[in-house]
Amino acid sequence: MVPTWYWIVSGILLIWNAIGCFACFSQMTASPEKLAGLPEGQRDAWLAMPVTAKAAYVVAVGAGLLGAVALLCRCAAAGPLFIASLVGVIVQFGWFFVVYKGASRFGVASLAFPGFVALVAIAQIGFACWAKTQGLLG
Repeated sequence: MVPTWYWIVSGILLIWNAIGCFACFSQMTASPEKLAGLPEGQRDAWLAMPVTAKAAYVVAVGAGLLGAVALLCRCAAAGPLFIASLVGVIVQFGWFFVVYKGASRFGVASLAFPGFVALVAIAQIGFACWAKTQGLLG
């Protein structure tokens, strides 16, 4: 029997990852006018982001969404998909903090949201691993 809270957690992860996909899509398709309306530092960071970091962003949110769908389908692919998502998160934010030096440009507070995203990505992996050991994933 699958516990009710499994479905709740899986649903929350689906919503979280869908929001990430929406944010990614919105950023990737932003018009020049929309980019011009961003604060200068944010606009400069987005324009400086290389294609590899943008691709990592797409992988992070896309694999996360597919992983959440896999959880809801009780499919063992959830774990590997969440691992791919974490790798995307690491590459994307690695570029921002290591190469672009985002924390020195925007301050230590700029670590908060990416840190939370990374923690959720790790928690998703843990949840999928737990679900597999409990026989909830096929």
